[in-house]
This record gives sequence, structure tokens and C-alpha cells, in this order.
Amino acid sequence: MDFIDELNYRGLIEQYSNEEAVRDLLKEKTTIYCGFDPSAGSMHLGNYVMICLLKRFQKAGHKVVALVGGATGMIGDPSGKSKERNLQTKEKLFENTASIRAQLEKYIDLSDPEKGCLVSNYDWLGDMTMIDFLRDYGKYFSINYMLSKEIVKSRLDAGLSFTEFAYQILQSIDFYHLHHTLGVSMQIGGNDQWGNLTSGLELIRKIDGNDEKVEAMTGRLLLRSDGKKFGKSEKGALFLDPSLTSPYAIYQYFMNVTDEDAIRFLKVFSFLTPEEIEDVAREHFASPGARIGQKKVAYEVTKDVHGKEAAEEAIAMTQVLFSGEVASLKESQIEELFGDMKVKLEEGVGIMDALVAVGATTSKTEARKAIQQNAISLNGGKVADINLTLSKDKALYGKYLVLRKGKKNYFLGEL
Repeated sequence: MDFIDELNYRGLIEQYSNEEAVRDLLKEKTTIYCGFDPSAGSMHLGNYVMICLLKRFQKAGHKVVALVGGATGMIGDPSGKSKERNLQTKEKLFENTASIRAQLEKYIDLSDPEKGCLVSNYDWLGDMTMIDFLRDYGKYFSINYMLSKEIVKSRLDAGLSFTEFAYQILQSIDFYHLHHTLGVSMQIGGNDQWGNLTSGLELIRKIDGNDEKVEAMTGRLLLRSDGKKFGKSEKGALFLDPSLTSPYAIYQYFMNVTDEDAIRFLKVFSFLTPEEIEDVAREHFASPGARIGQKKVAYEVTKDVHGKEAAEEAIAMTQVLFSGEVASLKESQIEELFGDMKVKLEEGVGIMDALVAVGATTSKTEARKAIQQNAISLNGGKVADINLTLSKDKALYGKYLVLRKGKKNYFLGEL
């Protein structure tokens, strides 16, 4: 399958500046760049879509350039924003830039400069004077052209500062600079970046001539089948930093997607071949209750983001929840699985009082009935004694009491 055909099969591309010209460019080794915003200290799963796209170009034999917006991050891209963001301090942006660079180094092959490299646009924009900006670049952009961009038009009623208005010129300078210093001939970005990407093409062709071989394309905005934004959990964005979002949380996110989304996300995120994906899809829809697609995409994404060991640990934790064998969990895993529902209990508390305290039952009468019906487990073992008292010697790691009511309802007490 042709490289572009595969990207289309995976549902990754929304717009091309010129699809035929893009295909011609990619017949030979090409240098492609994508920018990443350091407004936060960690990227999230939405960013990972574009990281995967860069990785696909690299695996296809092209050179990739990952740009961290050390300078443009100080301005703020108006794309996809309903109001102007609060500007961060230089110190915080430099800190974020370093964190984003470190994350990108995990996913992009930098072993050979001919395969890929990381850059920050602060290196060429940071010391640019206002006079240089206006004389060398501003003169190529008419106000009418800039106002025609959707990223600008969508903000005119709500208000748009000159700072944000000028952002598209700064990103255009990035493309022009990388074209001349690193031979970049294609820029990719999210579909909300279309106006910025085409402005870059405009600048290069106005300075270098209309025959200059540069193109752009955008990735499709990824939504869930219910129309909601991809990559958001009940706790917020799913970050790539494991200290902010654990591998288990990412695994569970994909385990809980719909049947249609499981196969769709497998196309977007995994590096399985189209033939392998179609095999998974056939097995999945033949036995939907087995959740074959969810298990496969959850494993593939967690493995690629955090490594095979983390993915296998997430599987093991999921199996523990199903089997009830919580005594095998590490202390950190208990906190990960049940920490949000943790309730402080007194040493020597009775089992029925404990069940009420953690919210497993609404009364001691209900607690007694649940115990008598063999529906209560403590740290993986069935509770038969309604007069059982709970103490540190009965607790996991001397403090955790994992209570289970029925098959799926878990609660955590801490002594």
C-alpha cells in the first residue's frame, strides 16, 4: 500500500495543500516538520497523534524535525481557542520547553541527524528585533489575507489582540527558516493549524518564488464516536508524563472505548499493518463481548507510550480487579486503583461499621445481610464473620483494607 494511501486508510489526514504534489515529494526522501506547544509541562494523547504521524514518516524513510515553540509559546496560538490565553513567564516556558523536548526524545529516533532532530524556535525568533520582523517578514502579509484565515475570523467578535494576530507570521517564519537551514519541504499539524500552515507556504513562495517545492497537510481532529473530544477522562487530559497520568489510566481509557472506536483508534495509534488491523477487526466483531479490539488498542498504545513492561503491568492490574486477588498488588498499585475512594478507618473497627464508612452499604443491617449472602470480600478473601474486627495485622502493607461487594464494587479503607 502506498504511504499516503495508508495514512488515508488510517483516517489520519484531513487536508492537503496539493495532494498530488505531496505524493510527488514523498517519492524521494523528504524532510517534514511538526511544531509542539510548550504551554504545559507535558504533552497529552492528542499530541501523540501527531507524534505517531512523525514516527510514520520516519519509518517510511523520511527525515523528521520536531519543533518546540520556545518562542511562539510566549505569544500563544489563537487556533482552536475562544479567548486569549494567559501569558506565562519566560522561566516557566523554558522549563516546559525542556520537558517537551525530553518527551519527544523518547518517541522520535534521533540516533542519526539524517533521521530526525529537535529544535526550538527561540533560537531564531528569540533575538529578532521588531524592525527586522516588520521589514523582513511583515511586508509579505496583507491585512486582508490575514483576516481571511478562519483562526482569525472566528475570534474577531470575541476579540483578538495584535499579539495573537501576529502569531501566524511567526509560525510562517519557522517554516521559512527550517526550509533554508534544514531543507524542510513539508509541514504537518492539526487541522486547526491549517491557516498557519498555508501562511508558511505563502511566505516561502513570495520570497523564493512560486515554483518552490513546499507543501503542507493536516491531521484529522480525533473525536470519539459520541462526538466528544478524544483524550479526556473524568480527571481531565490524559498526559504522556506517567507522574500525571499513569500507564494503567491510559490502558483503562482505551479498554472503555466503544467497539467502533477500538478499531478506529487501532488504525490511528498502532503500528500494526493494515492487514493485521483487519484481522483484529474481524475477530473483534465476530465476538464483540470478548472486547478483542479494546484489549489490543489498549495494549498497543500503552506499550508504545510507556514500554512493554508498563503495558503488561496494566494488564495484570486489570486481571486482578476481575479475579479479586488484590493481595498480589503492590502498594503503589493499590493507591493507583483505589486511592481516590480511600476512607480513613479507626484501628479495631468492626466489619459492618467499616462497610458503612467506606460507602459499600448504607446501613449495618444492609452490611450484615451482604456478609450473610457471601457478597463481601476483604483483601481478596470472603468475609463470613459479622463480628470481625479490622486491625493493622489484617491489612495489606499494614494499612490497606480493600473491600469488595459483589464482583465489581471495590472500596478502600486505610488504618
